[in-house]
Amino acid sequence: MATSPETTKLERYNSYLRRVNNTKLLAASSKLLFRATLLIALVLVFVFTINYPPIGGDGNFLNAPMHTPNFLSAAFYGSGASWEKQVRHSSTPRRPNGFSVLVTGAAGFVGTHCSLALKKRGDGVLGLDNFNSYYDPSLKRARQKLLSRHQIFLVEADLNDTPMLNKLFDIVPFTHVLHLAAQAGVRYAMQNPQSYVASNIAGFVNLLEVAKAANPQPAIVWASSSSVYGLNKENPFSERDRTDQPASLYAATKKAGEEIAHTYNHIYGLSLTGLRFFTVYGPWGRPDMAYFFFTKDILQGKEISIYKTPEGKEVARDFTYIDDVVKGCLGALDTAQKSTGSGGQKHGPAQLRVYNLGNTSPVPVGRLVSILEGLLGVKANKRVITMPRNGDVPYTHANVTLAHKDFGYKPTTDLAAGLRKFVKWYVGYYGVQPRVKKENDVELPAPESSHA
Repeated sequence: MATSPETTKLERYNSYLRRVNNTKLLAASSKLLFRATLLIALVLVFVFTINYPPIGGDGNFLNAPMHTPNFLSAAFYGSGASWEKQVRHSSTPRRPNGFSVLVTGAAGFVGTHCSLALKKRGDGVLGLDNFNSYYDPSLKRARQKLLSRHQIFLVEADLNDTPMLNKLFDIVPFTHVLHLAAQAGVRYAMQNPQSYVASNIAGFVNLLEVAKAANPQPAIVWASSSSVYGLNKENPFSERDRTDQPASLYAATKKAGEEIAHTYNHIYGLSLTGLRFFTVYGPWGRPDMAYFFFTKDILQGKEISIYKTPEGKEVARDFTYIDDVVKGCLGALDTAQKSTGSGGQKHGPAQLRVYNLGNTSPVPVGRLVSILEGLLGVKANKRVITMPRNGDVPYTHANVTLAHKDFGYKPTTDLAAGLRKFVKWYVGYYGVQPRVKKENDVELPAPESSHA
């Protein structure tokens, strides 16, 4: 059938209209996409501005918060069936009547060792850590890999991340919490005091808030510090001694933690045990501790400073080996009674305890250096100076009678034996070949695989 000129014109006109409409639709879609992209970008800028305050005027990050932003950890990381399966599997005990323990600060020094010990005996262990940058996070990541090899799952989140904590307690009915997460270090408090308040006080309160509302409520064992004794003059330090004269902000936040623990025990029936650690050392230790950076500096030929008191006396510490501290932590967990509340309501008196975990044998820091010199086969470049007013105290000495009576705590490792084990780990981890003296029982093995 022949097509009339009018029909042809009409078809051309309709085709033209379709092209015009398609062009308009494409333009409108492009504008909509652009506006949506711009809106998302603005939202992300706003969120990151809230979670990451500007860098301080001195050009460093000392005043920036050292924790994972809440929206990242709660909304993105902590979700999904696979993730929940890992949380449950890691938390499930493998022995009859075993514990299900949430270990905060699990990528830390004491946290890693306690997690491994709990897992080894058949308890369920779930780790929590924010991997802050107070010291080299790569060491914490290496500890995380060690935990993973022993089927211990570690959640990366901050104590102040309430949604994440609530989620974990919803997934797992924890029987115990071993709370070791904290902003550590005495001297760093003079640079970044807010980090101590955020972690040691606000973070602790947030954990207790979530725990008090849990059903069942867990029993909580947490890390206080020998620093709470502050300017105390009594020796050895006893749990009965006064602790209201802190010498540092760190000590003050730990003392505040003990008072906060009393409050939550009194009002909500939480079972709480505080452990006052005395200068813990050993493999996988903290690089900010004297024995650790002395080892590094001696091997590198750098000068090390040894403190003396204004009266000219040697500074001494009650150095406590990590294995002894772990036994104390597990003893406290094993003897912790159940909390007496549910859903935030107290139903009866609950256990409240505090213990010293020390070695009972103070050693002058000069003696520590001499032992390291013998183990490393290197003479230290020493400089003796008067202790500055930076929050450190000149002397610590633990009375552990109460811990021995209640759960059999008895330290067995002297400083020479403990440092020998530390140096073996150090040269293996960092791949160092020190000039070791092959005499008596001082012998270091060939380096193991680095960053295992």
